[in-house]
Amino acid sequence: MLTAAMKRLNLETDRNFFKTIFAIALPSAFQGLVSLLVVYLDDIMVSRISSMEGLGVPGIAQAAGNVGDIALAGVSQANAVTSLFTAATLGLASGSAVLISQFWGKKDMASIKRVFPIVTLLCLLVSLVFVAIALLIPDQVLGLVLSSDDITEATRLAARAYFQVVCFSYIPYAIAYALIGMLRSVEIVRVTLYITISALFTNLFFNYVFIYGRLGFPQLGIRGAAVATVITRIVELAFVWYYTFYRQKKLDIRPRDLLRFDRAINRRYMRYGLPVGLADLQWAIVGFGKAMIIGVLADEVLAANRAAEALMQLGFIFTNSLAAGACIVVGKSVGENDYAKTRRYSNTIQVMFACIGIAVSLAVFAARDVYLSTYGLSPQAHEYAMSMAALGALTMIGTTYHASCFVGINRGAGDSRFTMTVDIICGWLIVLPLSYLAAVVWQLSPPLVFLFIRIDQCFKWIIAFIRLRGNKWIRNITLET
Repeated sequence: MLTAAMKRLNLETDRNFFKTIFAIALPSAFQGLVSLLVVYLDDIMVSRISSMEGLGVPGIAQAAGNVGDIALAGVSQANAVTSLFTAATLGLASGSAVLISQFWGKKDMASIKRVFPIVTLLCLLVSLVFVAIALLIPDQVLGLVLSSDDITEATRLAARAYFQVVCFSYIPYAIAYALIGMLRSVEIVRVTLYITISALFTNLFFNYVFIYGRLGFPQLGIRGAAVATVITRIVELAFVWYYTFYRQKKLDIRPRDLLRFDRAINRRYMRYGLPVGLADLQWAIVGFGKAMIIGVLADEVLAANRAAEALMQLGFIFTNSLAAGACIVVGKSVGENDYAKTRRYSNTIQVMFACIGIAVSLAVFAARDVYLSTYGLSPQAHEYAMSMAALGALTMIGTTYHASCFVGINRGAGDSRFTMTVDIICGWLIVLPLSYLAAVVWQLSPPLVFLFIRIDQCFKWIIAFIRLRGNKWIRNITLET
């Protein structure tokens, strides 16, 4: 009976469809969960630093306020730059899925191998640019997100100390996640399990050792958290490199293949894959703009925003992983020229994610008190974070649905330019102006500023729904000559 109803609604009933999506999504979700757990442990350990000496930053004598708030605020604002970098890197890697998933549908392994060099090179170049920025002009960059007179000098020094160490993690991260993104497009997902396990234990151990000065190592405070991150990224790259070139058998590729560039493939990536990277980059710039707006507020607001955003990310992990799986199965069906299947996949994915969005929203709302209590926040920061998380939970339904469409269906079907256009309009013409007005002009309460920062999540799902009613979103890029 259920199967008959699904057929009437033009939904996919083949169990292989669901098996493929979850086979891709579950390891990715596990990886995302552990990656977020790594960040969470960083935040918890940093927020529980109880003295200025324990902060481990030269030049800080004593400052008013909660030391944990100062440490968490400094790290969170420095990580606004890191988030900009990771979004650019992951966007370039995700752009490869637009090509690779469709080539995968045609079993064109030679073309898939030729995508690897251009994506890896671009990710590496982006990482080098960000490292140069961190080493040459750290104060100018951090000054953009720490501009309020209410922010203490201790927070500024803490952010700078953390930023100038953690930047060295960008290079191994860029290479590792470029390779992971491309492997995922041909349904190679086991490597994520190795990475998450190694990252979790590596980061936890070195955080404990370097933040608090254990086992005979010096107490480095927040610089210790940055050192632990650098070591973790190097270990990740070692695992990914070995698995990609010497362990997996599905794709015959060697390190020397990263130096073999193909002009035709490069042009095709620039046309269809790069817009995905640019869309994620510009949205990351919007995110940096949001951090600048939050940066006009006080230390406790920065700490509360960091904790609430971490909870939102936790709620979005499974959704984002499923969307990546949806991108691959949709792209594969387009590459097979089976557009009727593509539409069934699209309808099924939309229904799935609408239901998942409701469940995630309820879960985030219910878990916010327990989750936020684990942070060493001041009472005022905790109160702000509770209100922010409650408002954020309301936006999760729309976030989940439009992510399935834009990140999964549209990208897989080659419609990346449309999603980039929507992101640009929403980010630059709606979110940033309204967020600035809310924080600076109207001077609304911090939770309402948090809501305005996420205001596009309340209506972007409508745009996604309308776009998928027609046929313009299906573009078979493997047929391009």
